[in-house]
Amino acid sequence: MPVLQITDEGFRLDDQPFRIISGGLHYFRVHPDLWADRLRKARLMGLNTVETYVPWNLHQPRPDEFRLDGGLDLPAFLDLAAAEGLHVLLRPGPYICAEWEGGGLPSWLLADPDILLRSQDPRYLAAVDDFFGRLLPPLRRHLSTNGGPVLAVQIENEYGAYDDDTAHLAHLAQLLRRYGVDVPLFTCDQPGDLARGSLPGFLATANFGSRSEQGLAALRAHQPAGPLMCTEFWIGWFDRWGGHHVVRDPAQAAQELDTLLATGASVNLYMFHGGTSFGFTNGANDKHTYRPTVGSYDYDSPLDEAGDPTEKYEAFRQVIAKYAPVPSEPVPAPGPKTAAAGIRLSAGAPLFANLAALGTAVVSERPLTMEQLGQDFGFVLYECALPAAGPVLLELGTVHDRAQVFVDGQPVGVLERENHERAVAFTVPREGSLLSLLVENQGRVNYGSGIHDRKGLLGRVMLDGTELTGWTSRPLPLGSLDGLAFTEDGPAQVGPTFHRGTVHLDEVADTFLHLPGWTKGNVWVNGFHLGRHWSRGPRHCAAGGIRRPRPRRRRSPDSGGAKPHEGIVPGESRRAADGQRREPVRRGGARRLPGVPATGPLLATTPPKRDKWGV
Repeated sequence: MPVLQITDEGFRLDDQPFRIISGGLHYFRVHPDLWADRLRKARLMGLNTVETYVPWNLHQPRPDEFRLDGGLDLPAFLDLAAAEGLHVLLRPGPYICAEWEGGGLPSWLLADPDILLRSQDPRYLAAVDDFFGRLLPPLRRHLSTNGGPVLAVQIENEYGAYDDDTAHLAHLAQLLRRYGVDVPLFTCDQPGDLARGSLPGFLATANFGSRSEQGLAALRAHQPAGPLMCTEFWIGWFDRWGGHHVVRDPAQAAQELDTLLATGASVNLYMFHGGTSFGFTNGANDKHTYRPTVGSYDYDSPLDEAGDPTEKYEAFRQVIAKYAPVPSEPVPAPGPKTAAAGIRLSAGAPLFANLAALGTAVVSERPLTMEQLGQDFGFVLYECALPAAGPVLLELGTVHDRAQVFVDGQPVGVLERENHERAVAFTVPREGSLLSLLVENQGRVNYGSGIHDRKGLLGRVMLDGTELTGWTSRPLPLGSLDGLAFTEDGPAQVGPTFHRGTVHLDEVADTFLHLPGWTKGNVWVNGFHLGRHWSRGPRHCAAGGIRRPRPRRRRSPDSGGAKPHEGIVPGESRRAADGQRREPVRRGGARRLPGVPATGPLLATTPPKRDKWGV
């Protein structure tokens, strides 16, 4: 493919003026069997380019382990983009934000108690160097200079919103060049952060979702010559648990896009297709109050989470046609859907009776964090013997992020970081009663100084003012549920419980889970972790749900399960959250959470109000 050139007048490709009309499509949020479908729909909307981040924490889950296969086969994704005739903007981080767990930074970095992320800290730089050394060489053949689709590569991500260390950005640019990236490099920042986050000698671009003329004017004031580009044109927004579903009027968003393109600027729609943060991979924000993001990354995009064109798709296609050629093929039709109601979850496996199959307890004087346990996602079960019977006040130093409290297996309370809760009172029935704290990582902070977000119990645990010592910390990453011992049609269980059922499918199509009466938990289908569910919303399954795409579905019976966490659901705040950046208008509604199937049961902590859910 031709090589992108940056001139004072703008972009040129194959020595011809060129405008980038791109859309965000994160390969790691879409099943790989659906990559070709999504890329085709991007081309049919009129895009000539797609953009993707690269999640370091998935590609390198441990310092000595690197993955570039399956759903992380980035070279295969780039090949498919090239086959569709699309260029690619590659954003390898190392930090990506993306409402992704920890902004894509692997949790094992935080095992070092005083490491400084996104800085010149030698420990951080050594890890980045190792990551780039593993990631970039296999991608060199995909650079446009070698005939591939990658036109340009981004340096870091919105660094001006975090720091102004030009030396750090220069170091990252040098690393990219050292590992063979010889296409143009660029930075992106919000208009007010351009001076802090750009790097002299490299193209600066801006991120915004409205007031395009003002945003581009700020970019031109900062960078007097060269192409104008909006790298993140926010056409929707993400949702947080307990908030409202965010949507943006298609006509208004299309008008903003028209205004931007009328200036002659290039654009990357964020997002063209959002997809799903499967499993435990959603991020969170923390501007004085912790706000976890939902697993759905629909983003009110032109292509919805199911991969179906929306009203916004057609509106954007019409706008793009005013400025660039659009294929004459018709807008793709929605994909087929199916339903199978009344699935009974007849088998149960209590969590506390299956601990040995899920994780090994570590003995220590004080509770250990997830990072100290070498754990990325999931839960940690902390246990300690209580010294005496009677009424007590339990005080936790810091809960990251949600603790269910049990005494001798009986629930006595829930403490949430989001609500700034740290203490619970209860009565100890006997000397030596077992205190159990099941702590959930609801997503590491992905934006701002809060990215140093260690999980579990942090600090001392006090009982009536005296520190409790002598703990076990049991990591429960829930990466595999194969060892669970299920009982059919057993009595209702108190406390966390896995529930399993089977569904027979007569056709292969997309579907959505409906979970009325369930409170909080996670869902697996055939062993693949689709993600979390929570009655707090905004993703109410009556109007949408956890979606299973067509690939890897089988006509034979499917196993499933669902994990509402507890019988006690605390009151929830409905206050509007502080946006990570400027947010569009919020409107009520529900949203879908898609997922991808694979092999085993679902998870639940207490029996739901009803013993079945619909698919």
